Amino acid sequence: MFNKHLKASGMIILIIVLAAALLAIFYYSSSDRLNFPVLQNFKNIIKNKVNNLAGEDVKIEKFKSEADFKEYMQLVYEQFEDNVMSYGGSLRANDMIMEAGVDTMLQSESKGMGAVVEPQTAGRVSETNVQVLGIDEPDIVKTDGENIYYSLNQRNVYYRMGIPDYMPRDYKGETKIIRAFPIKDMEELSQIENSGNLLLNNKILVVFDDSEIYGYDVSDPQNPEKKWDMELEDNTYLVDTRLYDGQIYIVTKTNINVSSPCPIRPLMIEGESIELKCVDIYHPSVAIDADSTFTAMKINPDSGEIEDKTSFVGSSNSSTVYMSEDSLYITYFYTESPIGFFYKFLSQECSDLVPSSLTDKLAKLQGYDLSQQSKMSEMQYLLEKYYSSLDRDERLRVENEFSNRMEKYHQEHMRELEKTGIIKIDLDDFKIKANGSVPGYPLNQFALDEYDGNLRIATTIGERNRFYFGFGSNSSINDVYVLNENLKQIGSIKDLGETEKIYSVRFLKDRGYVVTFRQIDPFYVLDLSNASSPELKGELKIPGYSSYLHPLADDIILGIGKEGSKVKLSVFDVSNPSQPQEKDKYMLDEYWSEAVNNHHAFLLDSKHEVFFMPGGKGAYIFSYNGNKLKLEKALSKTQVQRAIYLDDYMYIISQDEITVLDENNWQEIKDLDLK
Repeated sequence: MFNKHLKASGMIILIIVLAAALLAIFYYSSSDRLNFPVLQNFKNIIKNKVNNLAGEDVKIEKFKSEADFKEYMQLVYEQFEDNVMSYGGSLRANDMIMEAGVDTMLQSESKGMGAVVEPQTAGRVSETNVQVLGIDEPDIVKTDGENIYYSLNQRNVYYRMGIPDYMPRDYKGETKIIRAFPIKDMEELSQIENSGNLLLNNKILVVFDDSEIYGYDVSDPQNPEKKWDMELEDNTYLVDTRLYDGQIYIVTKTNINVSSPCPIRPLMIEGESIELKCVDIYHPSVAIDADSTFTAMKINPDSGEIEDKTSFVGSSNSSTVYMSEDSLYITYFYTESPIGFFYKFLSQECSDLVPSSLTDKLAKLQGYDLSQQSKMSEMQYLLEKYYSSLDRDERLRVENEFSNRMEKYHQEHMRELEKTGIIKIDLDDFKIKANGSVPGYPLNQFALDEYDGNLRIATTIGERNRFYFGFGSNSSINDVYVLNENLKQIGSIKDLGETEKIYSVRFLKDRGYVVTFRQIDPFYVLDLSNASSPELKGELKIPGYSSYLHPLADDIILGIGKEGSKVKLSVFDVSNPSQPQEKDKYMLDEYWSEAVNNHHAFLLDSKHEVFFMPGGKGAYIFSYNGNKLKLEKALSKTQVQRAIYLDDYMYIISQDEITVLDENNWQEIKDLDLK
């Protein structure tokens, strides 16, 4: 509103001034304006805030007591309450459920995790399409080479399709156990009354059913036996989970109760709560916009016993989990106080436009025990009071100068506005090994990747502060950062896709691929071979966008996304990183495919050079021989969800049936009704 003339918006300004004045009178009637004692010295707060957001050395330490935790949260409340950016509410629903998958290496044809090769078991068994080969991720379908474990929950179907959830809240799904191999014996063997995402370790099937987690012994698939169960406590939510080297890793977040923040009890096992005391919880040495306590736990899948755990405070907004063979990474998003940002703008760029008395008052305003909204109202009051003291000509000049300088300042300093904090947990001792931060926010887990001891992370900056003071509405940029083992920045590539945001990322060894989009799709190829000096090697601009990237060969990348109202498939040749090419494309007559948003819905069979993806109208199997896309098989079936392969047979799994195809000729050879 600062660049609008008083006459053009006189009534609105008058209302704001009156409201701000009344609010100011309410707070300051018993003392001189802006001169009452503050809770903490302003210079220290600003110094801490600038150090934190500038990515300097911010330590992480444990709380000393419950009182220490409460004092920390009080400081958080003072600095971040009612943050006017409201970035969470501005996200599109599709952004919040988008999980565009990208693998960090080619899926190899190996036996399924936990599969035992027996005469009646397939020799070639597909696995869930995951980010890091060997680290399993939960999904609704698992197989051990003989049986298929399939979780049916109608609510999950509609959620994955992006359709509003209208099923009854007490609707319960089920998990079916199906003998799949040999094909002649295919039949439904039994059912488990719980449903949800699944993990399979040897003969233990773990079911994540809303707020409960169950472990079933499926050694006898006709008679599955529940071995253990655990329940998430109130105000605790599951963030993500992995299965690696016979251990389950889960990450939860628990809403912080400011009046009684600890101990926290994220889980209950057999009626007994798992408890973490205040002195067991870590926090950054400076205040961040924290609202949750994150807990990472290592669980024995055979017994359900929690073997190790660690906990820290952070922001629940857009938390992302990435796991390598050595470390577990958890991110959280936080922002700078708008008052602090605005104060720095006035003091650094506008000393010739506003009197020092105004910046001094804003400096004092920083430390007051008020919400951000109240501080913003007071700031607007002070600015309007100053504007009103100017004559018309001078006011018009100041407002125009102010507007242009703010636009430029925002463009140059937007990286200071929003940050992603990163916690690194060592898998061996399960302690926090390092912490760091980068500007912006990652799209999803695939925006992070560990290679040669370094972490690469791609972020979008500016999308979540586009309403900041009314400026920067079209400002956004995208960066890629390289952090060392201590999560300190050692390299970066900045300013990819100005005014756009990241739609997909893929890291493959010393290469990186990033897709940004607003109107066209720039496909970027990055050279990351020199970690301290990464380079942008080439880019390709084409219509539409790719939100899922998957390697078909060493220098061939498949992109799945949208162009207009249709699903688009693109084959990118990156053999010459300076000149990437779109070798082929296919426009699928589908408005939607789960593979666009969920990498688990995609299946690659490199032996037959084919891939599967579901659509709203049915199932699609494409060949990519010679880098040309050919639709080999289309099945007109409803609610197709997944596919697996056992030997040379592909099983198409839909809500009500399983159809088996011979991959040598794509003939249907078996159908099993699941109704």
